[in-house]
Amino acid sequence: MDILVINSGSSSVKFKFHDMLNHACIASGLIEEIGSTHASGSINCANGRGIKVENEQIPNHETAIAIAIDLLKQSGVINDLTQVGGIGHRIVQGADYFDAPALIDEDVMAKIAELAPLAPLHNPANLAGIKSCLKIAPKIPNVAVFDTIFHQSIPPYAYMYALPYEFYEKYKVRRYGAHGTSHWFVSTMGAKFLRKKYENFNAITLHLGNGSSVSAIENGKCIDTSMGLTPLEGIIMGTRCGSIDPAIIPYIERVAGYNAQDMDVIMNKKSGLLGICGASDLRKVYEKMEGGEPRAKLAFEMLVYSVVKMIGAYYAVLGRVDALIFTGGIGENAPHFRQNVCEKLAHIGIEIDATKNAKNTGSIRNLSAVDSKIKTLVIPTNEELAIAEATVDTINKNSAQIDYQKYSEF
Repeated sequence: MDILVINSGSSSVKFKFHDMLNHACIASGLIEEIGSTHASGSINCANGRGIKVENEQIPNHETAIAIAIDLLKQSGVINDLTQVGGIGHRIVQGADYFDAPALIDEDVMAKIAELAPLAPLHNPANLAGIKSCLKIAPKIPNVAVFDTIFHQSIPPYAYMYALPYEFYEKYKVRRYGAHGTSHWFVSTMGAKFLRKKYENFNAITLHLGNGSSVSAIENGKCIDTSMGLTPLEGIIMGTRCGSIDPAIIPYIERVAGYNAQDMDVIMNKKSGLLGICGASDLRKVYEKMEGGEPRAKLAFEMLVYSVVKMIGAYYAVLGRVDALIFTGGIGENAPHFRQNVCEKLAHIGIEIDATKNAKNTGSIRNLSAVDSKIKTLVIPTNEELAIAEATVDTINKNSAQIDYQKYSEF
């Protein structure tokens, strides 16, 4: 079964086509600047072939996905849609409605729409992608894979906030986390790599990029994660402040005249590394550091400290840690950052080999020094493959229930 994976953003659609017999991505593409008069699209295939379209009028997601399918055909990846066995959609927010991937029907779409206030930048766009696929290819089963699924095993004492309980009952205020598919993928791959049974595997996983989160995995289940109701909570990120004293918000509103909407934008888009030193990309922060800029050094040290502190907290919660796993753009590609983090964790048994750390093979690698009590791994994440695998499993489990006639009516 070949699977098309769709990740619909507010102004873009990312897509990957997977050959599930070989568990390989054979094509990936991007449609961007949807809604503009100068939108563009591209596809790159495993065989080296690529196609680009530029200065297109792409008014909506339906047109974008139609172009994506056309690019798959033009590049020779597929001849027609009968070769697509299923479409998997990345959905950011499933709240506590979903603890597993779901075959998409009217009820699933209604719940995704209902949860839009919890992910206003993501769920509406995700839903637009779903509806477009159902319209363009009504006979193909669609599956929703939620970022929040892996975190549904977090116990109530860890996901609840100490606010009036009615906030949880009426408004669904609790910790949901994000990047769940990535944390699940790298933790399962880590257990396999170390030849440990996943149900006995304890790990701390670090998905580090422009958006970053840390998760504690106990016996193969997530028991805590750093992001909260939204992806703002937790460690410092590229443009997000992470966890702060919440009283800062009304204080700044009083003394500087900002309103709640202003503060939301500032905390999500103008803070983090960007707010401290004017650069959100860690590579540019490095450049500024090398140029002697003290605020860049400060931003780097703040990031390292926030990650170390989170690892320390999860080490205390887990007691036994088999592996520390780095993934994401920073986690996979920033050896200087990894070195700084791990040096500060030597007292809990984390030691890495500098030579191993400096190499980037693009594959799973063990950075640990020979005598390290806790293994340190770098595992390239592959959320799209995980979504494709979940899509196949969900379609197989629900094959007898798929009403193709009803699909064509959505």
